[in-house]
Amino acid sequence: MDIDFPLILFILVVVSGIVWFADRLFLAKRRHAEQPVPSWIEYSGSFFPVLLLVFVLRSFLFEPFQIPSGSMIPTLKVGDFILVNKFSYGVRLPVIGTKVIPVNEPLRGEVMVFFPPEDDRYFIKRVIGLPGDEISVFNNQLFVNGKPAEQQAVDELSRDSRFELKNEVLGNVVHRIQKSKIPGPLGRNFSYIVPDGHYFMMGDNRDNSSDSRVWGAVPEKNIVGKAVVIWMHWDSFVSLPSFDRVGRIQ
Repeated sequence: MDIDFPLILFILVVVSGIVWFADRLFLAKRRHAEQPVPSWIEYSGSFFPVLLLVFVLRSFLFEPFQIPSGSMIPTLKVGDFILVNKFSYGVRLPVIGTKVIPVNEPLRGEVMVFFPPEDDRYFIKRVIGLPGDEISVFNNQLFVNGKPAEQQAVDELSRDSRFELKNEVLGNVVHRIQKSKIPGPLGRNFSYIVPDGHYFMMGDNRDNSSDSRVWGAVPEKNIVGKAVVIWMHWDSFVSLPSFDRVGRIQ
């Protein structure tokens, strides 16, 4: 099982908080009496304010991620560092993820971070289908409730001659997709009705994306947040960070 970083951070906050409060409540008299206080207590307690701030920011406001795969090419590339708005779709309790304050619902065309069904790994895809929608894909053409999603030709060429780039229109969002000139297994003949309380997710790299066409729709409780901005690109430790791709995620 993968290490659950939010849980580890929560445990560190609790432990350092206990040490910090114990230091303030019970050991203050020893300081006034100029009696020694174990250095590890002062050292551990000093981390509490910083850890608490990080925990609050990461749990309720914004969380950084790095893109590890090419499923969202050309919108997001391997090595992109993004920022995810954690409260865009509602305020959730840390660790358990239960929504306590509703804010907005995901809209078609938005890029979202979530946990797939029966998986504890973070995924990032685009919202294609809302609860109750019928989603179909025939010959690499997306249909939403029986209507084809408009795909516009672009001047840019894919780096791989087997693929082509298009601008796709979903609601008020115009975004770039990459698809195979010869439809693969995921783009030939597919149809699905999104259950209530679920969202249908697809990668912009349509023929190279494990998404709702593979593992089904994403339940609302698995939502993490809305991907809003690219703030850095860094391929590897042997290269230099780049800020050429900084900007809003479309």
